[in-house]
Amino acid sequence: MSRGVNKVILVGNLGQDPEVKEVSGDRKVASVTLATNESYKDRDGNKVDKVEWHRLVLWGTLAELAGKYMKKGSQVYVEGKLQTRSWEDEAGVKRFITEVQVREMRFLDSKEGGGGGTRSPEHTAEDAPPSEPTDDLPF
Repeated sequence: MSRGVNKVILVGNLGQDPEVKEVSGDRKVASVTLATNESYKDRDGNKVDKVEWHRLVLWGTLAELAGKYMKKGSQVYVEGKLQTRSWEDEAGVKRFITEVQVREMRFLDSKEGGGGGTRSPEHTAEDAPPSEPTDDLPF
């Protein structure tokens, strides 16, 4: 039986400061949105800029680092996997969301905040189990 591959690599800018919460005692989880941009020319030769928004979820050490160093507008590189979860809203309607469960990240802004400068070391989710429970995320 062959196995599939579920890997996402994104480079973009944060849409807001990360929201960090504690779950299961002292374990941390962070949520933040990331914008990626694509430019292309349409049939008429006009330049079109398209922005895609991605919801990122970071656990443990990565969540702590995100809360400490990531800010709205920060440029980051992330690797992770796609995960979809569902819930029922107050009206009883089933809702779905697809998120990137981040396993590695790099800060791409310079330490001076100018962007495009020195890269930070790679950070990984070495303390995260292979599959985090996401049914009870506090967001």
